[in-house]
Amino acid sequence: MSLTDTTQLSNGVHMPWVGLGVYKMDSGDEVVNAVRSALDLGYRHLDTASFYDNEEGVGQAIRESDLSREELFVTTKVWNDEQGYEETLEAFDRSLRKLGLVYLDLYLIHWPIEGSYKDTWKALEKLYKDGKVKAIGVSNFMTHHLDDLLQDAEVTPMVNQIEFHPELYQAELVDYCKQRSIQVEAWSPIGRGTYLDNSVLQELAEKYKKTPAQIILRWDLQHGIVTIPKSTHKVRQKENADVFDFELAAAEMDKINSLDKNNRLGPHPDEMGK
Repeated sequence: MSLTDTTQLSNGVHMPWVGLGVYKMDSGDEVVNAVRSALDLGYRHLDTASFYDNEEGVGQAIRESDLSREELFVTTKVWNDEQGYEETLEAFDRSLRKLGLVYLDLYLIHWPIEGSYKDTWKALEKLYKDGKVKAIGVSNFMTHHLDDLLQDAEVTPMVNQIEFHPELYQAELVDYCKQRSIQVEAWSPIGRGTYLDNSVLQELAEKYKKTPAQIILRWDLQHGIVTIPKSTHKVRQKENADVFDFELAAAEMDKINSLDKNNRLGPHPDEMGK
């Protein structure tokens, strides 16, 4: 495997297993330089959002690269106060303009806002059917949100991007998605670096001559999870990409699974928008 290796989504679209997340990067030089260095290293998957307020910078870095549009996989998301049918169509156009692109590879509903996400999904289905986006999905949806959405959806989400790391190993949700051919993607995959000193991770890092962060990213991949670590530093971006030359044993995977504490670093999806 390498940075250009992909998983095939339910509709046949290919999505790179590892990408660059740009949450909390400033829209100016910080995000432009971060995206530029990631593309130089071979990253082809970029994940932004309307809420991040840095779509312009991501778009600038894409334009300044010598890569063709077809080589890239670009994701953005519709924010909570943009949800609703017409509002989402307008939000999509705004994001596309800011990015300077003519189509998106993946468009996601950022959070399951009660009373809005079904209308928002209808808008995503229209954008998908109109060919403006190659794949559509959701973010932070739990099983009950997906059950509810699927009652009326014409198109099953191709992706569910969730908070996923060893201390929040959402096995039941991951299994649910796998059964329905919904690709799971991890945000905050390294748990914001808050427990990289864990003895299990340290022990495995020593064994494989890797960092604890690399052990976690490898764990993601072996669970079949797309992962989008965030880093503004080229050295760290390179390190995050260097996870394809070793494999964790089944018992080691189980050890990491057992670190689960249901420890959310972000909001609980049921509380978002309340």
